Amino acid sequence: MSRSKSVTARRVAAAVLAAGTLVGAATVSASADNGGRSHRQSVEISDVQYDSPGRERRSNHSLNGEWVDVTNTSRRTVNLDGWTLSDEDGNRYTFRDYRLEGRATVRVHTGRGRDTDTDLYQDRRNQVWDDYSDTATLSDDRRRVVDTASWGGRHDRDGRDRHERGHDGRGGYHGRH
Repeated sequence: MSRSKSVTARRVAAAVLAAGTLVGAATVSASADNGGRSHRQSVEISDVQYDSPGRERRSNHSLNGEWVDVTNTSRRTVNLDGWTLSDEDGNRYTFRDYRLEGRATVRVHTGRGRDTDTDLYQDRRNQVWDDYSDTATLSDDRRRVVDTASWGGRHDRDGRDRHERGHDGRGGYHGRH
């Protein structure tokens, strides 16, 4: 092979490698970006019922009337294995082997019951959520806070309850915060 053909071949090979590197970098960047949204941003606490119904506060029926809704607002399924839902007193529920489908909600009840695709049970014998003032915190499997919902004594700089528009006055927190 002549010297000029060898130089040309090396230049073509270098150009092909450089183009491949650029395409690969763009692909990795686009997939890492995920459209500007991560799984953490697509899962939220959408509703809380913290004041269980009835007078007997320790019955399983009453305990299951206390719950937190966790909603996946994206179209993709999110694996919640290892994620936690906790309160200010350190009570913690850990999601095990649970995948939340896209545009779906799971209700996490305080009491005992049989887990389904739409309802999970903490299997507790006492209330978790304080009726007067508490914060529900959803954290991912790396212990990063994904979302919170507060009611009662949590005040902003103006002295109003945080998430005031979500509090319904009937023992529940409803809506986006």
